[in-house]
Amino acid sequence: MRRRAALAAIAALSPALLAACAQPGAPDGNLAQQPVRVVFFEEDSVEISPTAANVIQDAAQVARRFPDAPVRVLGFIAPDPLNAPTVVQALRLSRVRADRVAAELASLGVARDRIQVRGRGTAEVADARLEARRVEIHIGPN
Repeated sequence: MRRRAALAAIAALSPALLAACAQPGAPDGNLAQQPVRVVFFEEDSVEISPTAANVIQDAAQVARRFPDAPVRVLGFIAPDPLNAPTVVQALRLSRVRADRVAAELASLGVARDRIQVRGRGTAEVADARLEARRVEIHIGPN
């Protein structure tokens, strides 16, 4: 219950405050020190919130600084015990979310041929549905 309250509080923070808290690109320009950027989605949604847009803009900026590094975009959905999606439905929504983020990255100047997109389906995150409804942006060789 505390975790849900904490996640709700984080989701309610202003985009400017969250952007200030986000880890920017490594100060020394070391690609190995880049964190995974995470974009969260509302339930059954593919809409990009202002907070998510800030995360994507940060990722695009870093990706442009490292033009030879691959960019992996991985989509996930939350498990729903009451209305469990089929594997195909879960993969479809997770892929659509990842495609949406990839399109935003491309619109911000990241070459589309560098972006690898993959829908991963249902993420198993205990009691944290917001954390499961996400797209991860990985920049670099790992």
